[in-house]
Amino acid sequence: MDSSALGLTCLAAAIGMAIAAAGCGIGQGMGLKAACEGTARNPEAGGKIMVTLILGLAFVESLAIYALVVNLILLFANPFMG
Repeated sequence: MDSSALGLTCLAAAIGMAIAAAGCGIGQGMGLKAACEGTARNPEAGGKIMVTLILGLAFVESLAIYALVVNLILLFANPFMG
């Protein structure tokens, strides 16, 4: 692998992970905001809201982990390079 291809691959991995992390951060923030509003409106449902929030945050965070795996594949086992 020549140095320019490696540099572009590193740049693509960095940009991809940055976009994934930003998207996950925004999604988690919106979910937390909605959970806080729901608990403020109906405090008795706080337990159910918390369980749903934790499950939703786990799903959102899994997207960042998938992006990390794809980026690691691009960096260390790049299928596009000969």
